[in-house]
Amino acid sequence: MTTINETELNQAIQAKTESLLAEFEALSQYIYANPELGLAEFKSSQAHVDLLEKHGFSIEKPYLGFETAFRATYASSKPGPTIALLSEYDALPGIGHGCGHNLLGATDTGAGIVLRYFVDTYGGTVVVLGTPAEETNGVKVDMAAAGTFDDIDIALCTHPSDNYYESGRSMAMEAIEFRFHGKTAHAASNPFDGVNALDGVLQLFTGVSLMRQQMHPTARVHGIISDGGKAANIIPDYAAAQFYIRAQDKPYLAYLHDRIIVIAEAAAQASGTQMEWFHYEKTYLNLQTNPILSNKYNQNMAAFGIEMQPANEDFGSLDMGDVSQVVPAINPYYGITGGKAVGGHTVEFREWTLTPEGVDGMRKTINALVKTSLDVITQPDLLAEIKASFAAQVKG
Repeated sequence: MTTINETELNQAIQAKTESLLAEFEALSQYIYANPELGLAEFKSSQAHVDLLEKHGFSIEKPYLGFETAFRATYASSKPGPTIALLSEYDALPGIGHGCGHNLLGATDTGAGIVLRYFVDTYGGTVVVLGTPAEETNGVKVDMAAAGTFDDIDIALCTHPSDNYYESGRSMAMEAIEFRFHGKTAHAASNPFDGVNALDGVLQLFTGVSLMRQQMHPTARVHGIISDGGKAANIIPDYAAAQFYIRAQDKPYLAYLHDRIIVIAEAAAQASGTQMEWFHYEKTYLNLQTNPILSNKYNQNMAAFGIEMQPANEDFGSLDMGDVSQVVPAINPYYGITGGKAVGGHTVEFREWTLTPEGVDGMRKTINALVKTSLDVITQPDLLAEIKASFAAQVKG
């Protein structure tokens, strides 16, 4: 194996990133100016595809039947691992790119493009996946289930934040809607002729609240009454509630699911109503960060001047969790706010994506993603460690 001069390789990566950075910044700005909700990211996904095609990638789009998903591939003529970079580009209702997905997509697509210029020398294949609708019905779930990652060795996704955080964990999540059916009646004249569907919903909430005392403190169950009736003088024959159920792993999520279904059935029996339930959004599995891959990425970030902060105790849920259950994966965060504490899903965070600090976060993250990918490509022992660690995670 040819000895690699780490300093020279890092310098070459930085130079290539810098030469293409204006194109990546323009992609981010275009998507910022054209915010599109999940599964409707027609302009955003096409902008990614156009840039990837310009740099020699072959494109499959639509992908898995999703109009705004794509799979872009650049295969070198030399053998080696297949590296996947995952790009998001969906916006939020009302505030556009308050989660920074314009910058996220440009960063991860940018990393794939920069890496493409090194694999001809070092071997391997680069895959950039366009993954719509992370905020709602994340298509990464479908990709994981459909075998998209069967021929991929590692998967990398990054996310803008107010600081540089190591890849950590996210919560497994189910989104369940409960619908209760009763019988209308005049609420004053003859309420005794009615069956109050709202009573079923209220007893469901009471039962869930009582259950919380025995829940593990890391778990979360939170819901709303999405339909409570139409008028105060009518016994409602229909009422509905939507809940998110979150847990740190799939087994405890299944336990909470079973408990809450029993509570809903008991609420229906107690109120004399009929109840049905279904998933109104996709179920997300928990993110399991691959520790070997994460450590390598953190080391490379340090080489480019960034000391990663410990992972946040994140009680949110990501469709990247499903990816991490089928392939070694990481989902680190990078700072774009100059160290200022700014919450995501806000107008203020959206504006930071257009700043020099945002561009610098993109620059450093691309460098670390590319170097980490090349480490995996050029160090068979490293890839073997990553895969052994993943096998232990899955078995556990």
